[in-house]
Amino acid sequence: MLRRTSPVIPGFGLTLGYTLVYLSLLVFIPLAGMFVYAAQLTWSEFYTIVSAPRVLAAFKLSFGTAFIAALLNGVIGTLFAWVLVRYRFPGRKIIDAMIDLPFALPTAVAGIALTALYAPNGWLGQFAADIGMSIAYTPIGITLALVFVTLPFVVRTIQPVLADIPRELEEAAACLGARPWQTFRYILLPALLPAWLTGFALAFARGIGEYGSVIFIAGNMPGKTEILPLLIMVKLDQYDYLGATAIGVMMLIVSFILLLFINLLQRYVAKG
Repeated sequence: MLRRTSPVIPGFGLTLGYTLVYLSLLVFIPLAGMFVYAAQLTWSEFYTIVSAPRVLAAFKLSFGTAFIAALLNGVIGTLFAWVLVRYRFPGRKIIDAMIDLPFALPTAVAGIALTALYAPNGWLGQFAADIGMSIAYTPIGITLALVFVTLPFVVRTIQPVLADIPRELEEAAACLGARPWQTFRYILLPALLPAWLTGFALAFARGIGEYGSVIFIAGNMPGKTEILPLLIMVKLDQYDYLGATAIGVMMLIVSFILLLFINLLQRYVAKG
């Protein structure tokens, strides 16, 4: 006769109950409250707010720079993870620890540091100014700030997956005459792609809502370098709570659709 072993943690009913309660208190109820508050607006009023030129410019800037930063980190983060997993060299642990620095560093400190570095009179910005190029107070500076903040999401997502891929597979492919790009295409890429999409989605989601590290280097010029989170703060400072809520609802809907698409693509890749 088989005996049922006691689970390490409470059973399914209790754990599911705790999960639903915490999700409701921390996620579902606040988001539902935002939709309920925005329901005071008619459809025409909502459309007028979210289709204003200033809002559309901030929307394009926030989502565009977040997407570009996530793509850049998809390449840079993969290279970082490859170096940390595949090679042993002095200072490797220090570099590995520094990858997590954007997690621990206050975003305002990161923004001030990046502004001091890339401003027209900064250490690097002065060289860009000499050739007629501006970094700070432009979308380029915003993208650099987002790359800095979101890099750990990609590295820490790809790193354990890459570590689980045996080197013997690459060596066997080389012995069978496969070229490096063929080894990457047919052996490494199928295993890394789901993790890469996850890291991209996390970096993209973080970049859309990033505020502290961006406001210092952005310059916050309406219609040019004003991001959506800052525009929401401006609306709140003006006591335009309905306007701020409408912009927040628009961000939530678009972000959910994009992340849902990325998750469906990730599942499709994993099954394939």
